[in-house]
Amino acid sequence: MSNEANELGEALSFMRVLWAVDHGLQSVSKRMEDRLGVTGPQRLVLRMIGRFPKIAAGELAELLHVHPSTLTGVLKRLEMRDMLVRKPDPGDARRALFVLTARGRAADQTRSGTVEAAVRRGLGLVSDSERATALKVLTVLIGELARDPEPADRQRRKPSKSSKVR
Repeated sequence: MSNEANELGEALSFMRVLWAVDHGLQSVSKRMEDRLGVTGPQRLVLRMIGRFPKIAAGELAELLHVHPSTLTGVLKRLEMRDMLVRKPDPGDARRALFVLTARGRAADQTRSGTVEAAVRRGLGLVSDSERATALKVLTVLIGELARDPEPADRQRRKPSKSSKVR
């Protein structure tokens, strides 16, 4: 273990790096909005719809590992900017399917100065096995973050019967 990991422990050391990645994603996203007119999350949505035309919002949310309500605002903003359109699902009138407009297809092109370009460059600097390991670790973390707290954690947070006001 490095000195940092010795001082912080593995979990805090790893979280510090995750926070730095999040900060980097947010910074590049803001620059993208200024230069390209879309944020990182908006561009990711456009790229996914470009790969999966006629995708439903629920399927898109699952693909992106976000709650559907998180996606609603992004989809509405992209729709207002004429980058995608909502079409009724012929098989289920309750669902809408999303497709890119010409403007959305233009934004869907591979570009420099995007989060995706930075990630592509970074991934190019490590081996296939390192990428596979990183993907596995991040996927496991996604699952752990989505889990309910440990039973012991829930027990500590519950007020005891004697502490309730009657």
